[in-house]
Amino acid sequence: MPKYNIYTKIESNVPPFDLFYDLNVYKTDANNKKHILLSVTQQSIDPGYYTQSHETNDTEDDMSVIYIMEISLYRKHGGKLISVLLHPSKKMYTLGEMASGKAYSNNKRENVCYFETKAQTKPVNDSGDDNIHSIQITCNQRFFVSQEHPIGDMLDPFTKDVIKSELDARKAASLLEPEGQYYPNQYYSMLCGPAAFFYCLMMDRFDVYSQLVWDLWSNGKGALGSFLIKPSENTMKVKDLFGGGQRPRVSAIDWITMASLRDSSNNLLQYESVGDKVSAITLWGDIEKWMVSVGAKKTFSNISMTHSSIADIFKLNSLVNDDNHIISLISAGMLQLGADVPFKDHWIVWGGKLKLLNGNDITSDTKLSEYVSLKLFSWGEVKENSLKKGLTLGDFLNYTFGGMVFTKIP
Repeated sequence: MPKYNIYTKIESNVPPFDLFYDLNVYKTDANNKKHILLSVTQQSIDPGYYTQSHETNDTEDDMSVIYIMEISLYRKHGGKLISVLLHPSKKMYTLGEMASGKAYSNNKRENVCYFETKAQTKPVNDSGDDNIHSIQITCNQRFFVSQEHPIGDMLDPFTKDVIKSELDARKAASLLEPEGQYYPNQYYSMLCGPAAFFYCLMMDRFDVYSQLVWDLWSNGKGALGSFLIKPSENTMKVKDLFGGGQRPRVSAIDWITMASLRDSSNNLLQYESVGDKVSAITLWGDIEKWMVSVGAKKTFSNISMTHSSIADIFKLNSLVNDDNHIISLISAGMLQLGADVPFKDHWIVWGGKLKLLNGNDITSDTKLSEYVSLKLFSWGEVKENSLKKGLTLGDFLNYTFGGMVFTKIP
């Protein structure tokens, strides 16, 4: 198996011989198992403020696989190494980016930074007066703000504590896989496409999902592989998250991720309001682009402009396994919570095979009048059967427009 050499860059005005670092590169799988690609401690910085070039462990991963790069920085003082970062700095890179020497940014503030003031402290100045030296410390204003309940408001939905609490709940759901509303949820919006994508990402690579949330919250942008997510100012300063109520109509982390993804994917129309409809529409090309950006491979598709046939469903059923995601385009009228409309308007993720209501498999002899059930993800919820009561096989075919099959996100 191949190995690679990885390095990154530090920004500082401290002499490089006084700086040391820990560097860890890893990914965490769906079972919360950490896979270490590289781990070194207390290494010296080179004169150009680059880290040393370190050889990775063996890996068979594709160049598109996303890793977390974690850096801790130390400053030598009095013969001791003092940690100068409150928390390790984390950034996401693909294996290809790291292997090709692209694991740092040309924008200084996006790298690990540590600077010290050069001012000398003295009790008094040359005139005998108090020696006062002023320094200016700046930081970015928070990017995501609800105009209805802005920073400082008791109902501010984008505080750091709220984000952490929502992510903690999602992490538990990604590991325990409970039935219920514990997953990405578009609620009153039309962001079912981004919700389906982020459900897959959350379940397969929660580390990437979580880091993307923090990147967007902290920097107003984030990347999934080569795909840059950079929402507009109006998307981040959302005007109708609450819609006059006391609770947000889309949760904080779902607005940060799903609205940002949808807005960044649009070429002409901005997505900036919970009530936006046309700019919220997700086509199958978007789903494919997003899944491929995080390393998944599309292995099959029978998405169609017309209703699915029984052969289409047999094929999708045959591809249901623990290594695949099936993302399907439907009319939401077949779901318990869906409005009964005749057109394709909703994305779901299959959680198992389409079966008869009694649990038996569907065969070529199954009558179209037989009742069916399907475990699936939709509207923030995974249920053993989300189909509306009394839905027949014939109804299911009329409500379904095929699906795309992807490998799990590596």
